[in-house]
Amino acid sequence: MEQTAIDPSQVKGWGIDADVRNDPTYPIKRRNNGEHAGYSWVRPSQQPISVEILHSNERPNVSATFGTSTPPAGLSGVFRRIAFRYSESSYGHWLPLMLADRIGVMEGVLGDLVRGHVPNFFGELGWKAEWQHNRKSLMGRILFGALMIAALTGYFRGRRE
Repeated sequence: MEQTAIDPSQVKGWGIDADVRNDPTYPIKRRNNGEHAGYSWVRPSQQPISVEILHSNERPNVSATFGTSTPPAGLSGVFRRIAFRYSESSYGHWLPLMLADRIGVMEGVLGDLVRGHVPNFFGELGWKAEWQHNRKSLMGRILFGALMIAALTGYFRGRRE
């Protein structure tokens, strides 16, 4: 196979970042060591902290503004507190957060049932829309789930006998 040389001037967009002002990292490349020590801008005033706020252990403080609608609570909150002990680059941070999300869903469902409200699982899972627009896939998933439940039931019933 013969290699042909490519003339860079013939390639559309070649060298587009040659101008440092067009380089997306341009301002950061020009930082001095003093700016790395702290903020180089006027920090907004701190939002009052009225609930527990979890923040990265890689940040020296809480962000100036944050959401307070769902502070950590219950078993999912325990897993969230554990997750924030670890760096954001570690599985020890992200896996407990994913588990906490799943636990949070179950806590929400149980909370609804305790208050006498039966959740609309079909609507919340989008089954009505899927029935209208992707019926084959929905039926396949329902069939697979039913087969798995039947297999597990048979397996555990056979072990008891």
